[in-house]
Amino acid sequence: MPDHSQFNTDRTYPGRWTITFSNPPINMFVPATIVELGALMTDIEADPSVKVVVFQSANPDFFVAHLDVAKAAERPEALGLWSDFVLRLASTPVVSIAKIRGRTRGIGNEFVLACDMRFASRQSAVFGNPEVGVGLVPGGGALEWLPRLVGRSRALEIVLTGDDFDADIAERYGWVNRTLDDGDLDSFVDTLVRRLASFDHETLSAAKAQVNRFGTPTASELKSSTDLFFPLLALPGAQSRRAKIRDLGYGVPSDFELNFGRRLPALGRADDDATGQEG
Repeated sequence: MPDHSQFNTDRTYPGRWTITFSNPPINMFVPATIVELGALMTDIEADPSVKVVVFQSANPDFFVAHLDVAKAAERPEALGLWSDFVLRLASTPVVSIAKIRGRTRGIGNEFVLACDMRFASRQSAVFGNPEVGVGLVPGGGALEWLPRLVGRSRALEIVLTGDDFDADIAERYGWVNRTLDDGDLDSFVDTLVRRLASFDHETLSAAKAQVNRFGTPTASELKSSTDLFFPLLALPGAQSRRAKIRDLGYGVPSDFELNFGRRLPALGRADDDATGQEG
């Protein structure tokens, strides 16, 4: 665990928690983040009074940047802990809402996909799963959640291009519930949370469980993608692409992190660059 908590939980109002993620400088997920989320999930499950939790970011430019792959490779069990967290979040009787400003890519996108509802700033929210562009596949749930939400073809567009998608496209695709002007986002979510918290816990729980029969992935489905992640990371192509991004401002405030999707094609094979052709 880190010396400081990466999640600040505001429990001021009965029945509703606001959880703010902060891991400077760009809100990377590291193994300790996943461990702390598991502990947070235990706290949520242990409190029978909580009905709704809202996840937000302290960084206006990054909701969650992405996974720190190098640190995750040092603790490969972390992805198993991640799948456990995702399933617990989806199945808990508590309603989870992601209030999204800034970029949310990779495991960050998989985090918000696991929440029950997603509301995004029209001006600042950006979504993406860039893994294919660095020689990997999404290993934390995107391959399971996206087809359920946006359909097969759009899921393939999102995953195979590795590109960034703005909030309006995300809304049009069904990726998020809706987008709102940034100045209206807080008040909208607060009104929704107060409405939900006014209802009976048992009824909210029963309704969520019934809807979950048609919309959530299974543990075995999630594991099948997790199991692909580290073997692909060991392949020469992935090693080559990851070596290139280390010199581009990976993991720090930079043009690369702000525009990850746009920069991915530059990581293509060196022989393509030399010949101008694909092999």
